[in-house]
This record gives sequence, structure tokens and C-alpha cells, in this order.
Amino acid sequence: MNTENIIQKLNELKGASQKLDIQEPERLEMMKSVMDYANQFIGSLNTAKAFNEKEATSLEITNQKKSLPDLLDLYQKQVAETGINAASGKHLGYIPGGGVFTAALADFIAAVTNPYASVHYASPGAATIENEVVNWLKTVFSFPENSVGCLSSGGSISTLIAFTAARDKHKVKNEFITKNVVYLSEQVHHSTQKALRIIGLEDVIIRYVPLDENHKIKTDSLEELIQKDIAAGLQPFLVVATAGTTDTGAVDPLNEIAAIAKKYKTWFHVDAAYGGFFIMTSKKELFKGIENADSIIIDPHKGLFLPYGVGAVLIKDSTAVLQSNYYTANYMQDGASEEMLKSPANISPELTKHFRGFRVWLPLQIHGIEPFIACLEEKLLLVHYFRSKLAELGFCLGPEPDLSVSYFWYPFDSYSDKKNRRLMDEIHADGSVFLSSSIINKSFVIRIAILAFRTKKEIIDEAIEMITTCLKKVNSEIE
Repeated sequence: MNTENIIQKLNELKGASQKLDIQEPERLEMMKSVMDYANQFIGSLNTAKAFNEKEATSLEITNQKKSLPDLLDLYQKQVAETGINAASGKHLGYIPGGGVFTAALADFIAAVTNPYASVHYASPGAATIENEVVNWLKTVFSFPENSVGCLSSGGSISTLIAFTAARDKHKVKNEFITKNVVYLSEQVHHSTQKALRIIGLEDVIIRYVPLDENHKIKTDSLEELIQKDIAAGLQPFLVVATAGTTDTGAVDPLNEIAAIAKKYKTWFHVDAAYGGFFIMTSKKELFKGIENADSIIIDPHKGLFLPYGVGAVLIKDSTAVLQSNYYTANYMQDGASEEMLKSPANISPELTKHFRGFRVWLPLQIHGIEPFIACLEEKLLLVHYFRSKLAELGFCLGPEPDLSVSYFWYPFDSYSDKKNRRLMDEIHADGSVFLSSSIINKSFVIRIAILAFRTKKEIIDEAIEMITTCLKKVNSEIE
């Protein structure tokens, strides 16, 4: 193709390709449509169901152009109104906390400007914001200045990063894998076992440490297990504690576990994905010892009420982290001389990543930290209020929660599990407030996880009213 033909073809393509670069008048119109939708959505949260048991349809890509208002209407019906409404204060079934509006603004700006936050050389400002969020987290959890960390998509990737560093620090590889031991609680989040498998440690020995009546690791049992393994010629490699278990909200005795881990030279990891930010509240004493961990994970999309997709990991041994993650290439030579730890890509499996730091940084800068702490304190009180109301209705309650997760069941005269499952079905069918269930001590229980920043006393009252109605229906069936 000669130059003249190339120019002619480029002119033909320009008309089609430049449609992606939307001009200001149309941008303003589109932004108004989106903002109108956002305001309508947020404004209807108090009356909308928290759970809808229906499937999504009509979302296939057909290459038939549709207007933005039509697509927003489709989104509302097929996405926002199906399944769990995770932005609602009535979402009391699982952990994440709602998605503050200022984080959405941050994501919009980050997507428009599109900085490459993974490499300091490519975007010093974006990488610095990511690192400043990590530095702030270090102060919250009293980690040393020379520790390292990065923002991830959530607890699973954060755990993966921490465990890989632990594996490489302790040289757990090849034929030695089967001689290394990991110590867990049965209440540990399943991303723990998943991470071990992904990083090639599926054949490591796993010991489940006995728990006390409050679902916390028994430290005397932990030390006894470690001593027996050492006597058998095995290597205690990793101890995982939880600061806020998913099922019960329990915080393991971190300080005592830290001392045991130090005594036997094992890597001490704390999963604080759910509960970590409660360290800023009246519950601070529960977290004593977390500063002695070798690694911790925290999820700002939980305790800071941000949208799904931002977790964090802090690790004290930067050498182990770099050994696991630092690689370079010829096309990166312009940035190769920079300080390695300035670039998030050197501390994570991710090279390309969303500019997550901005969705943490902007809300903290706009609101300050006080409203976040107030929300967390509020949730601690709400779970106690909820439990007192349930007790008045005759429900059995799990142990007094450390944080804002609790469980309960109704003491039916017979077939308790079956009837509590039936009660759960009725609660889901109602859907005005969303709760979830679990199996604890081999029995079916119903869970409440109060963390959404929009959850207030009025919503807890609505939940109690819903449970009362559903219980009456189940009891009427029995009679």
C-alpha cells in the first residue's frame, strides 16, 4: 500500500475511531444522566429491598447500539435489583461496607486521567499516593517505617503476597514442603487455604488449633502442637491468627500468639481483613500484639466502607517481598534505577493495576478520619442492640461478639436445624433486610454482620420486625 492509499484509509478510519473521544457537550449530557441515576439509586436505598431472588437477563453484547439512559434503566433492573444490594444499609449478611460516594468520585477521576500507578517512574504522583496510603496504614497498626506494603484487590491477593514472602523467607520448597507446618484456626477465612495451594504449598502440613468457647485460638494448644512437631523433626513455618473472623467476629489472642511465634521462629500472619480498622475504636485493646506480626492484611473495602476492590498488605521483611516479586525487563530500563520499593509492582504479582490508592486517599482527605471511627463505634453498639432485641424474642445467641458480627438461632422444640433453615428461607424470601447463615459447632445458625456505613438503628428495628414476621410464619406452618 503506497503512502497516498495509507492516508486515504487513515482518513476513513478517523471518522469511526474518533467517536470514542466524546466531546464536551455529549460528555455533559452523559454525566447528567449518570448523576441523575446515582442520586435516584442512593435516594431509594431506604425503601429498596436488600435482597432480590431473581436472575439477571438481557445483558448479552449484541453490537446493537443503545442510549445511555436505556442502558442505565437496564442496569437498574438487571444488576441493581438482582441479588444482594451491597450499597444498602440493610445488607447485614456479609462483611463489605457500602461504598462511600467520595470513593466513587475518586474512581471516576482515576479512570479519566488513567495514571499508571504500578511504577513510580511512569506516574510519580499516583505511586506516591499509593505509598502514602500504605504509610498511613503503618501508623494505624504501629508497623515500622521500614516495613513495606501495597494495595491489592482484596484479602485473597493480600494473603497471597504475604504467604509468598513467608515461603521464600523460610525457603519452603521442593522436598521440604511436606516437612513444614502451618497452624490455623477452623474459623480462618478460606482464602488462607486457597493461597497456600496457589503458591505451591498444597502439600504442607496443616494443623487446626483447638478453639475456646468464644471461637478463639487456645494458645496453650498452639504451643503444644508446635513442640510436638519440632520433636517429630518437622519445621513450624507459619502461624495464622484472625482479627475478626468472618463467622463470629472473634479476635484471636494476638499478643500471646505473637510471643509463641517469636519463640519458635515461625512467621506470624494476622488476617485483619474484616476487623482491622476497629483498632481505631474503643476495642483497641483487642488488637494488642498485632504490631508484632510479620505480616497483616486489611481491607479498606470493609472497615473504611469503600467500594469492592481495595485490600492492603503490610510486611516487615522487604527483602523477602522483593525476592518474590521483583523482576525487570529491557523495555523498563528507563525506570530501573529508581528505588525499588517506590513501585507497587515490585511488591505484588500485579504489574498493571487499578489506581486504588486514590479511592482511599481522597475520602480520607475530604472527610478526615473521625466519621469513619464514628461509624465503626456505631456498628459495635448496633450489634449489642440487635442481640438484646433477639433475646427478648426468645432467640438463642452466640457468644458476646468482639466486633460487629454475631449469630443466633431459634430454639424450636424439635428439628431445630431444619426449622432454622426454613426461617432463613423466609428471611431471604422477604428480602427487606439481608441476613446470611453458617454452620457453627455442627449446627445451622443465622448470621448478622453489621458494617455498612448506612446501617442505623432504624434498619436494625426493621430487621427485628422482619425476623418476627418470618418466625410467626414458620411457627404457623409447624402448628
